[in-house]
Amino acid sequence: MAFDPIAATDAHMSALSAAELALSRDYTTGNHWLILGGLIVSAIVTWIIVRTGVLDKVFGLLSDRWSNGRVYVVAAVFTIVDALLLLPYSIYTDWSRESAYGRTSQPLADYLTQSAMGLALSAILGGLFFIGLYFLLRRAGQLWWIWAGGLVASTAALTLLLSPTLIEPLFNDYTPIPEGEVRDAVLVMAEEAGIPEDRIFVFDGSRQSNNFTANVSGIGGSARIAMSDVALDEASLDEVRAVTGHEIGHYVLGHVWWLIGVISTLSIAVFFLTDKTYPLFARLFGSTAAISDPRGIPVLIFGVGLFFTLAQPLLNTIVRHNERAADSYSLETVGLPDALSEALVKTAEYRYPLAGPVEEALFYTHPSVRNRVLTAMEWKAEQEPATPAE
Repeated sequence: MAFDPIAATDAHMSALSAAELALSRDYTTGNHWLILGGLIVSAIVTWIIVRTGVLDKVFGLLSDRWSNGRVYVVAAVFTIVDALLLLPYSIYTDWSRESAYGRTSQPLADYLTQSAMGLALSAILGGLFFIGLYFLLRRAGQLWWIWAGGLVASTAALTLLLSPTLIEPLFNDYTPIPEGEVRDAVLVMAEEAGIPEDRIFVFDGSRQSNNFTANVSGIGGSARIAMSDVALDEASLDEVRAVTGHEIGHYVLGHVWWLIGVISTLSIAVFFLTDKTYPLFARLFGSTAAISDPRGIPVLIFGVGLFFTLAQPLLNTIVRHNERAADSYSLETVGLPDALSEALVKTAEYRYPLAGPVEEALFYTHPSVRNRVLTAMEWKAEQEPATPAE
């Protein structure tokens, strides 16, 4: 009997109970609504910051002879005030709700400590970005938004270069994969792909999340492949090989560079739209600051956030393309379609696996689990030897 990809896909998906599917459906739908909720809360916080005049007061205390320093301080104060006003909502979305759905076991105190560390980094490093952005606003005139795309590209590249060595270790411990058959198998795969063995790690992702996950981060000499201890603990040897093959695919195919280019290009469009709509939003929020005035940062950031949110389906489409390419790389180089499918099914806990095409197009950064499993099973069917005609 010929191998049936659809039947094989259904067999893999049957590992999920009706209760698990219902929980995943509820969690995923809630995440969709949080996008709208985030915009509403962001608008409220922007209005509060503008109306209280906190940035105006900070701005007035600083000498106009120190323009870059003034931008830096105003941007840092905005980052801190904005985060503090958003904190109740952030605790709900990132900790309370995640805990309720069993997606994290992180104590609240640890979550708040790590959030404070992240806020400090954002205030320190974000101020530097704003210095560059407001320099362009002052010097590049009406075409500042074109140059801002280049600023985003250089900032993203620098962040990715430094993140694996200077930033990520502040939040997690990265260690070589422990000795054993898993390490041996992964190192063989890395060698075949030309990846140095010291570029593959396991990290204590369980500190923040119970999700089954792995990732590629960094660029150039800092690039690395990291697998969460959750995935390492729950996966079989073949599943580890299949997932590692997927991550190696991202590494080999240069998806990080590709994504930097896409985000930078998209940033140009977002900054252009923000420039054109800034006067409208400034009036709505009650700000009298021009777009080139750092006191207008809250309005500027709201506009950028709004248009990036509206552009998310486009960005998701590009990311899904890369995810399919990484799956294909794993299938072609590792050749374990069933193991890859079993690993993918484990991600259904936090991403509803049976999403329709419209929901997938609008909200999903990865193809739905069922679609990915079906692709793996179709690949498996193609490897079946042809049956001789009777």
